[in-house]
Amino acid sequence: MRTRHLLALVFTLAAAACGGGGGDAPDPTGPSLATRTQAATATAQNGSNACSLVRPFYWEIGDKTQRQAGGSVQAAGGLLSYDADTVMNIASASKWLYGAYVAERRGGALTAEDVRFLSFRSGYTNFGFSGCEPPDTVASCAARGTNSLRTDAHVDRFFYNGGHMQVHANLAAPGMNLGALDNAALAAEVRRVLGTDIVLAYTQPQLAGGVRTSPASYALFLRKILGDQLRIAALLGSNATCTNPATCATAVSTPVPAPLSWNYSIGHWVEADPASGDGAFSSAGAFGFYPWVDASKRWYGIVARVDLGGSGAESAACGALIRKAWVTGSAQ
Repeated sequence: MRTRHLLALVFTLAAAACGGGGGDAPDPTGPSLATRTQAATATAQNGSNACSLVRPFYWEIGDKTQRQAGGSVQAAGGLLSYDADTVMNIASASKWLYGAYVAERRGGALTAEDVRFLSFRSGYTNFGFSGCEPPDTVASCAARGTNSLRTDAHVDRFFYNGGHMQVHANLAAPGMNLGALDNAALAAEVRRVLGTDIVLAYTQPQLAGGVRTSPASYALFLRKILGDQLRIAALLGSNATCTNPATCATAVSTPVPAPLSWNYSIGHWVEADPASGDGAFSSAGAFGFYPWVDASKRWYGIVARVDLGGSGAESAACGALIRKAWVTGSAQ
C-alpha cells in the first residue's frame, strides 16, 4: 500500500464506457443523477488523478435498487478490459461476505467471541502467506502450518490477518462449525445464507480471502445491505476498533498506509481518518477489488481490477475520488 499522499492525491482512471440504470429524476437531497454521473465518469476517466494509476478497471455506483452509473476504463494502448460480469479473485473483499454470513447466522446478535474474531482481535495472527491449498477443507486449512497458532500478546489488539476468520469458521457449534466444508460446499453454504442469487466460488476454503466472483454479483450483495435485506446492514461500523499502531496502543499491524487512521468493524473497514476520511464502509482486496458503501448508507460502489502486485490502497484511493465526485456532483 502507498502513502497517505497517494491516497489523497491519486483517485481516478482513464478511457471508456459509462452506463446507468434508472431515470434522470431530480434529487431533492443533492445533485441530479445526470450531474452525478457526469462527475463520476469524468473522475474515473481522468488521466492525472489516482484512478490513472489503476487502469484498466471497471467502476460502478448504485443505490439499493440498481446500478446507477459505471463503466470500463482501459489503459492507454491496452487490450485488457473489465466489465460488470468479469469473474475475478477478490482477495480480502471476501471478509465482508463472511462478516455478513456470520451476522445472518446469528440473527444479527453477534456474540462477544464473534466480535473479537471478526474485528481481528482474537490473537490468531499467524495465518501463513500461502493460506490454504485448493483441496483443503476449512478445518484442514486451519490446521495447516501456523494458521491456528494464537499469540496471547495479540489478544484484544487489532492485527490484520486471515487467521481470525479461518479459526472462527472452524469452531464447533455453537460456532460456525464449517470445518468439514471444501471449496464447493463452502460456496454453497455462504450462498444459502446470503442468497443464491449471489454467484460466487472459493478458489481455496479461506474465509478471509478465497472468493472468486464478479462485480455484478458483489454489487447485488451491496444492494442487499442498502436495502436492509441482510443483518450486516445494522452492524456497519459497529464494535469498530482503531487500527493504526502509530496512534493506537491497541493496534499491532495494519495494511493501511501508516499516516491513515481507519477503524475496523465486522469484516469491513470504516474510513474514519480524522483528516481525510469520509466515514465510508469498505473492504479492499490486495488484488485491487474495492467495494464500498457510503457513510449515509444510500450509495454503494465498486472499483474492480486484478493486479497481483498488491493494489488495494490504490483502488481505494481511486474509489474514494469517484465516490466524492458522485456525492458532490463535482469531478475530482
